[in-house]
Amino acid sequence: MNLKQLSDLLGLSQTTISRALNGYPEVSEQTRRRVIEAAQRHGYKPNSNARKLATGKAGSIGYVLPVGRNVDLDPHFVEFLSGLGEHALTHEIDLSLTPAPIERESEAYRRIAASRSVDGVYLSSMRNDDQRIALVRELGIPFLAHGRAYKPADGYAFLDIDNEGAFHDAARLLLQLGHQRLAFINGDTEFTFALHRLGGVQRAMAEHGLPAGALKHHSAAMNEDSGYRLAMALYDGTKADTRPTGLLSASMFTTLGIFRALNQLSISVPGDVSVITHDDVFPFLKPESFSVPLTTTRSSIRAAGARTCERLINIISGAEADPVQEIWPVELVVRASTGPAPTASAKPGRRGSALAAE
Repeated sequence: MNLKQLSDLLGLSQTTISRALNGYPEVSEQTRRRVIEAAQRHGYKPNSNARKLATGKAGSIGYVLPVGRNVDLDPHFVEFLSGLGEHALTHEIDLSLTPAPIERESEAYRRIAASRSVDGVYLSSMRNDDQRIALVRELGIPFLAHGRAYKPADGYAFLDIDNEGAFHDAARLLLQLGHQRLAFINGDTEFTFALHRLGGVQRAMAEHGLPAGALKHHSAAMNEDSGYRLAMALYDGTKADTRPTGLLSASMFTTLGIFRALNQLSISVPGDVSVITHDDVFPFLKPESFSVPLTTTRSSIRAAGARTCERLINIISGAEADPVQEIWPVELVVRASTGPAPTASAKPGRRGSALAAE
């Protein structure tokens, strides 16, 4: 069945049918349900070109993909994109990736605006002073940010997790367990999420009477190599009574490297060091995959991808008109990698191994 036949069958204009199938708010819910049920019953599939003509929409959402010698395609992005793509598929929305070096991002957004190849874009890896927000506003491209910037702080729609609250709770747990010497292997503080996480740790320390300078803080890309290198710097050749007994990690991938270093140095978890990491709920890397199951702050990045797609579709259609700033709470899941701070008389390596399981 084609669009004209469905229009004749229902006694509705072709434009109304197209708008009903694409979620436009001016179509009543009763009419929308009637159109969707008829389309499903008669096997109607909208022609993409006809849909563009009828609605004025491309039926696609876009993303400017950073590329270059110094840019890694990390698993966080792939997992997020999986969630976004699954939701887009259920709404017959296409995804369009526009590769561009970071220094030429603005050119890519201008090409997108000029070609009208997508109906909206999502922004990710939000920087502290993110110039992309002003740019896409200037170009008139509907958008949603996954994450948020310090500048500007408001006036735009975003979806984020409570990074500050998550790492406040994680640090507070370590402090409540008696740990006074804390270290944090963070993500790159060029990005706002890392500064929020650092702020959460520092707030917990202040509440326990510890100065911010007492924290050993390192910032790096969230991967196994960074975790290994920085953990070795923290623990190799340091005395047991001076090294951190509580260690926070920004990512499960960073923690893989941390555990490799701790195992190499025969430092046990949680006997010598308690470890808390952030878990984006990867299906291929779970906290239980470590021989010492990890205490984690947990929030699904795949679910965030699906929600980003859902909200961006609503922004494009006009169903979401105000710049809603949505912040998800983060769950703290306590497992075996955290325990009481070791006493001064305890010997290194007294409990467990930091070796990651297969």
